[in-house]
This record gives sequence, C-alpha cells and structure tokens, in this order.
Amino acid sequence: MPTDFRFPDLGEGVTEGEVKKWLVKEGDEVKQDQSLAEVETDKAVVEMPSPTAGKVLRLYHKEGETVKVGEVLATIGAEGEAASAAPPAEAKEPERKPSVSVVGELPEEEVLVSSRPEAPIPAGEVQATPAVRKLAKDTGVDIAKVKGTGPSGRVTEEDVRLAARPAAPARPRQVAKFDIYGYIDREPVKGIRKSTAKKMMESTLRTAMVTMMDDADVTELVALRERLKPIALEERKVKLTYMPFIVKAVVMALKNNRYLNSSLDEESGEIIIKKYYNIGVAVATEDGLMVPVVKVAEQKEIMDIAAEIEDLAKKASERKIDLGDLKGGTFTITNYGTMGGTYGNPIINYPEAAILGVGRIRDMPWAHKGEVKVRKVMPLSLTWDHRIMDGAQAAKFMGELLRYLENPELILAMH
Repeated sequence: MPTDFRFPDLGEGVTEGEVKKWLVKEGDEVKQDQSLAEVETDKAVVEMPSPTAGKVLRLYHKEGETVKVGEVLATIGAEGEAASAAPPAEAKEPERKPSVSVVGELPEEEVLVSSRPEAPIPAGEVQATPAVRKLAKDTGVDIAKVKGTGPSGRVTEEDVRLAARPAAPARPRQVAKFDIYGYIDREPVKGIRKSTAKKMMESTLRTAMVTMMDDADVTELVALRERLKPIALEERKVKLTYMPFIVKAVVMALKNNRYLNSSLDEESGEIIIKKYYNIGVAVATEDGLMVPVVKVAEQKEIMDIAAEIEDLAKKASERKIDLGDLKGGTFTITNYGTMGGTYGNPIINYPEAAILGVGRIRDMPWAHKGEVKVRKVMPLSLTWDHRIMDGAQAAKFMGELLRYLENPELILAMH
C-alpha cells in the first residue's frame, strides 16, 4: 500500500514551509531515511527524510511552492502501485493527550510537571478572564463570537483585539511594476522576514517595553581580547570576538538580578524565573535575523562560548542550523555595533523579559583616575518589560554589567 509522506509538525510554531529543492524525482527508488527534499521554514532549511523505502510515485508540490503542516509532500510505494491523481486530504490533528511540560533544563527535583487533564468546557460557555471580558465590552466585541486561541479554547486579550479590528475591504492583488512616481520592485514577505515581522509585532503588542542606555569603559577588555586572540586561534582555531566576554558578563549580572532572566505567564499571572542561563545571540544572515541560543552559558568558559557562537553563526548563515539551537532562550543580546551602530532601541525577544543591544566600540574622551583620557567606550542599550520589573532593577543590572565589562579579570575569574 502506498505511503503518503506529509509535511511534519516541526514545533516552535512552524505552520508551513517552502519547497526549496527536490532531491529526488518521480520514479526514483529511495531508501528509508533518504532525504527527499529541502524545505525552508521561517526558522531554517531542513531536509525531509523518507519514512519508508520504495519508489517515488508522485511529488505533489513544485519547487518554490508553499506546503502547510499536514499536507502531503510525496507518495512512496512499491513497483506497480499508483498514487492518487489528487493530493490526499490534509491529515487532521490527532486528539491530544494531557500534556506534560518541562520548564527549562533544571535538575530533576526542580522540574515542573503538569499532567492534570483540563476540565471539560460546558457547551456554549465562553472561557475568558474578567479582564478579557471587560476588554471585549469596552471595544464593542461580542465575546461569544470570538474563537479562543488560549489553553482549552480560552479567549485571550489578543483574540479580542484582533476581533475589534475593522475588516480590510477586499481588493484585487496589485501586480503593477510602477506607481505614479516611477518603477518599483515587489518582494513577497516570507521565510525569516515573515517570522521576524510576526514576532516583533507580538512583542510590541504583548510587552511594556522601556529602554535605558549607558556606556562602558572597555579599554581593559580590548587589551585582554588582543592578548587572547592569538591563543584562541592557535589552540582552538577560533576567531575571538567580544561577544563571549559580553555573554559571560551578562550571565554574571543576571544571577543577582533574576527578573531579567524570566518571563510572564499571562494566564496564571505568575513570573517564571529561570534558574538556568540560555543566552540568545542575534545573527544577521542574508535571509534575515536569526537568534541561536548558547545553552547553560553559566557552565561554559570564554573559549567554549567563543567556539559555540562561531559554530552556531556559521550554521545560521548557511541555513543549516538545527531548530533545537533556536529554542530555549532566556535573555538575548543583539550586536548592531558590527554594522557601525551605536545606540538602539532593541525589541524584546518575546516571551523573554529583556534584551541587550551592543554598539560599536569607539575612542572617546573619558574621565579616568582624575584625568581626561582617550578611552575605548562601548555603548549599551537595555530594553526590559516594565510589567515584570521597574527601572531600579534594570539599572542595578546595568550597573553590575558595566562593572564586569570594565574589569574583565572578574569575568575570567568566574567559571
């Protein structure tokens, strides 16, 4: 009997992908786990392994076409079998069993597990908190007509806000190559750019972002890095940047300022404070921004972090990064200084509580030991979620971060 290979659920909110390249053609014999195609999601380019051995009876999508989770990519069968003329219907999502969720990578005794099944929802009853009901009333939305996207179909604030938006009038797709001023190009919003746009809007709508800025005198850090660069290259074959030092300094500052290493559970009204430090490092690629995560950075030394960042950045640029390397972040660093930027207003990588923007190091006049001297100065911009913490906590974190960056021997002393 022929086997219909459907585009699998890859997790992390991936709902569709683009067939970048078929690695087989109809009529080819394939082995089990042999790659059939390269599919680009909004996270990475992934290879689709064949679930069985046999003959490729039919490919249902052309290169460049979009395939949704659950749709059939290909049909594999035995010699003499035939695939259906039309693509098989999309698979229905199986009934989910009570979930078991693990918060973070904590020791076994600290793992939070929830296996209690949800209580059944009475027919016709709308599940929503009093705050959501008030929002619906204030915006004139009939909450009974809103489809909930929260747990067990609960209506969320975002559901109400979306329902309150006026429907856009239908209009034909514009295909003109010029407007009244001249010629134009049109580019579809897809892949990483589409994912980034969605993520940034979600963060903007669901957090109360505030940004503060400061400068660090990193003259000693610059000198330390120059001393260690040849050692890193010779012993580890790694190009040593400033980012490993920044990651380590951030981790040390987070340990005394735990609200910056947290997230807000809006449904339960609880702040989830992480006891592990997974630091996301934004990487600019030709396709857009990706954020690989250095897991348990508190357990790693400078050279280990440098090697891991270099490896993750290379995989991200080549779109060969594993989806697991993009998950689990607790705090993010974005270094626009490599592009010449100084200060910025970085957007939080929701649902994290804060993000640090790093600008380019430049020579500046600086009061040092009672004299004005030319020093190496690194501009920093910290954005945090004001729902979770106040300015005093953010300022305390920034103060400790400056202390570590300005005294890099403290960073090396910590393992």
